[in-house]
Amino acid sequence: MTELFTTAFITLLVIIDPPGCAPIFASLTAGTDSRHRRAMAVRSVVVAWFILMFFALLGEPLLRTLGISLSAFRLAGGIMLFMIALDMVFERRTERREERAEGLKGTPDADDISVFPMAIPMIAGPGSIATIMLMSARAEGTVEGLIVFGAMTAVLALTLLALLAAGPLMKFVGPKLEAMITRILGVILAALAAQFVLDGLERSLPGLAG
Repeated sequence: MTELFTTAFITLLVIIDPPGCAPIFASLTAGTDSRHRRAMAVRSVVVAWFILMFFALLGEPLLRTLGISLSAFRLAGGIMLFMIALDMVFERRTERREERAEGLKGTPDADDISVFPMAIPMIAGPGSIATIMLMSARAEGTVEGLIVFGAMTAVLALTLLALLAAGPLMKFVGPKLEAMITRILGVILAALAAQFVLDGLERSLPGLAG
């Protein structure tokens, strides 16, 4: 159970990347008062929690309805996570996030950034949705399911702390250290993504052979 919590926690931590969300949040809320920033941070994380919980609980039935096997989803999810990992290693993911943040500046909806782009897609994006569905499918029984949900909640709690401390955090970390951390996390994510692919192949190949 400890291993399941650790795997789910680290995978979601790498995917959601709270330190990576912090500078984007700081940019989008620049010039606003502290009360507004706190409200946006809390709302972003709460909305993201409900989105991820929805896919954690209903993702597998949805796949069955669409005729998609869990093995196929593991393979697709693993490949997608690996692509995200490559973007993190080569810093392309950070550049896209910054471009998206810049595109929202000066728009009528720029004041309320809690649902878009913070909750979706920066926190509860395709990678984190795929991850929570994969981890929920791996969990066996109610207890293991609750462990996965606990890991998800813990990561989102850290994300909330990172958003609330976005300004001071960016001054402390600095761009060079942030880039180094992002690349290290990308390598870890690549290994976890490869494991998801291997799990999917292991479950699907015996059926193909039969």
